[in-house]
Amino acid sequence: MGSVLFYSLIAAFVVSLLSLVGVIGFTIKEAALKKISIFFVALSTGALLGGAFLHLLPEAVSKSNSLNIYLFLLSGIILFYFLEKVLKWQHQHLEDDDDIRTFTYMNMIGDAVHNFIDGLVIVSAFSISPQVGIATTAAVALHEIPQELGDFGVLIHGGFSKYKAIFWNFITAVTAILGVLVGYLLIGLVDNITLFFVPFAAGGFIYIAMSDLIPELHKENGVKKSMAYFIIVIIGLAFMYYTKILFG
Repeated sequence: MGSVLFYSLIAAFVVSLLSLVGVIGFTIKEAALKKISIFFVALSTGALLGGAFLHLLPEAVSKSNSLNIYLFLLSGIILFYFLEKVLKWQHQHLEDDDDIRTFTYMNMIGDAVHNFIDGLVIVSAFSISPQVGIATTAAVALHEIPQELGDFGVLIHGGFSKYKAIFWNFITAVTAILGVLVGYLLIGLVDNITLFFVPFAAGGFIYIAMSDLIPELHKENGVKKSMAYFIIVIIGLAFMYYTKILFG
């Protein structure tokens, strides 16, 4: 089992490094990056919805058709709603942080939960065989790319500097390593631990996309830009769909 933990930690770390894809933003001037960040918000919207409906929920349903799956999904939506209310209440009392919008924190929380689950999935796959572990890591890595780009754009759009966005995006990504450690300790002790976390994360993704990101896209009334946002959302969905088709 020691080799399972070793390979899983390496895989989770490699996947976490994908959060640094936002370094491409350093080649773009700050003002220009602010202007195009809304397009990354659109990409993140598609990636979140695709991740929820094409990856997480089918994974949960394939393991169980219990009503609990949908209760966990609803619990994710309700808890993220509650968290956002708490964050907005606290935000009103933070005079030095007025430029940071609440949805950026919501996005980081959702991303952290998602990456934690990725860690659980990775260690579970390596516990079956190295081949299954490698294939699973490849699938996780591919669907992370558009989401990490989108997450970086969301943080920039919400008021983070480029350096701060890169730093916090990486911090949320390394929760995959925590997921590996927790999963390794619980393998054999708790049956199907992902049956709760997977639909719960899906609920969080759906809430963030529908409640926080899509309203940002609706603030633009121009026909050309609105159509561009719509197309980018579809691109995010399409990427998640094809990674599902290719890697299951």
